[in-house]
Amino acid sequence: MKKIGFAMALLATLAFTAPVYAHFQMIYTPEAAMTKGGKIPLVLLFTHPFDAGYTMDMGKPEQFFVMRSRGENAPKKVDLLDTLKPIKWESVTNSGAAWETTYSARGGDHIFCLIPEPYLEEEEGVYIKQNTKVIVNVGGEPGAWMEPVGLPTEIVPLSKTYDRWTGQVFQGRVLFNGKPVPNAEVEVEYLNHALMLDQKAFKKEGEVEAPQDAFGLQTIFADDNGIFTFGIPRAGWWGFAALGLDPDYTYKGKECSRDAVIWIKAVDMK
Repeated sequence: MKKIGFAMALLATLAFTAPVYAHFQMIYTPEAAMTKGGKIPLVLLFTHPFDAGYTMDMGKPEQFFVMRSRGENAPKKVDLLDTLKPIKWESVTNSGAAWETTYSARGGDHIFCLIPEPYLEEEEGVYIKQNTKVIVNVGGEPGAWMEPVGLPTEIVPLSKTYDRWTGQVFQGRVLFNGKPVPNAEVEVEYLNHALMLDQKAFKKEGEVEAPQDAFGLQTIFADDNGIFTFGIPRAGWWGFAALGLDPDYTYKGKECSRDAVIWIKAVDMK
């Protein structure tokens, strides 16, 4: 695919100048599995999660909503776009435009979905658009976590995103317009720097140190049915970005890598 070829070429170029960590759209909230409901913070930012080395400016999202479901009840869509407030988020090296809101989470599954405004990668003259999901569960009763929500590019989990013990695997299926994408390229990064919500900043010290740059940004490929599998080595948030799923997509006359992102959280068994 044209976009995948571009992404690989871009990574190869950057490898000669700096550690290679990828752009990841984030929808962050502290917990994915809550014992009881209540107000939760949500932060939307576009960053390099492993090294927290740079945060890109986000324009106002095109869409931001949540699909709520519990048990066998049909999911209910709630628009959250007008609740967003602009903020500045501090990375280790810069500050970037981001967004925040709060949400009252009740029992069941809450699938938060973001369609961002495309981001212009000025050095390459191309745009990046990462449709992103994160799922929060309250109380342990699942809902429609395994169902597609209808994003143009989407990763649908085949295992719950909020009940993973460290050492288990996570599986997802990559979709474009509702159909599996064979052999999709999926980048994986660990959220290595804690988010200090009160300071709107990343913690400068990371949780782990990569022995070599390849460990910071990992790459796996889906099978012929668009399914990928990843073994989870450490507790915390993990991001998965399937790249270049629409090779003909453009924005304002320029190439645009139309990606799909999902975040999961694993915990240690104690």
